Amino acid sequence: MRNRKHMVIALTLIYCLGALGRCKGRNGENIKGMFVFGSSLVDNGNNNYVRNSSTRADYLPYGIDFLLGPSGRFSNGRNPIDVLGELLKLPGFLPPFTDPTTKGKKIVHGVNYASGGSGILDQTGPVTGGVISLNQQIWNFQKITIPDLRLQLGHTHRQLSSHLSKSLFVLGTGGNDYLLNYFSSTGANHQMSLQDFTNTLIASFSKQLKWLYGLGGRKFVVLSVQVMGCIPTVRESIGNGSCFEPFNEAALLFNQRLKLLVDDIKTQMPASNLVFVNSYKIIKDIIDNPISKGFKETRKACCERSSNKTSGGVMCERGGRTCGDRASYVFFDGLHPTDAVNKWIAKKAYGSNRKSEVYPINVKQLVCL
Repeated sequence: MRNRKHMVIALTLIYCLGALGRCKGRNGENIKGMFVFGSSLVDNGNNNYVRNSSTRADYLPYGIDFLLGPSGRFSNGRNPIDVLGELLKLPGFLPPFTDPTTKGKKIVHGVNYASGGSGILDQTGPVTGGVISLNQQIWNFQKITIPDLRLQLGHTHRQLSSHLSKSLFVLGTGGNDYLLNYFSSTGANHQMSLQDFTNTLIASFSKQLKWLYGLGGRKFVVLSVQVMGCIPTVRESIGNGSCFEPFNEAALLFNQRLKLLVDDIKTQMPASNLVFVNSYKIIKDIIDNPISKGFKETRKACCERSSNKTSGGVMCERGGRTCGDRASYVFFDGLHPTDAVNKWIAKKAYGSNRKSEVYPINVKQLVCL
């Protein structure tokens, strides 16, 4: 039995090394597109078209350093998905699903469905206004994008399956389920124990991954919840400027369970491969050692923030001031990272060989499988 186990491990290594050897120099030849689901950390403008949404970043200073200006990205520049797309050499930026022009040839290389303020659970988000839940995002992919994509690829199921199996499915969500649900006095689940609530999130997320797998996804990238206790809004709310450890402990619990899920779910999703990106650790390492990574300000938001109660002290003031050296700040507003941090996250996801940052392999290796 022991020898057999060693043989399985050896064969797995041979397969992976062989796949890496076959991987061509241009990633565009190995990956067909990218489909993105989640919250504001990966949203590229979907909430711009959501009726009654108060969670929008379609105004300056958002996008002040972005090629397209204020596009709906919750950053001064790019989000991690934009940088990852560049590293994968995908043609252009992914179109947001809710844009009425996102159809036909525009969807062939992927679509972004993420919605700021949304969560894994359907009851997370509506408190901030109109959002698109993760379940609804996947439904949009299934009912609207897939039929259109089949037409673009020549009507056959085989061509569609091949295309989707060579596309990345990226999911970045979970933080709002804690911040806007569990830890909120108006949240539907705040009376549950943290362990039980986290179990509920992981169980729901597992079903959503299997749903996407059933629709054709085979290569998955899941982003951890970030350092919720160290964001500027939370630091300010506790008064002494320190990180609020109960929030970080919740994030660590979720991330630990999410990393375990990456291994556990593979047996239920044959021929799939999943990568866990520990954005919590990547950002926390910057916060703990900023100078060595080119950063200076780890506590304050770069932009002047709105006093509007609906924004919770998170969003930038419309047309408000920003810091001068934005590349030296970790956070652009009260919650969301700057372009510089998003670039750091994407590059680590793509190429890091540290299992504490990406597990079990990095995105570059995933593309080659």
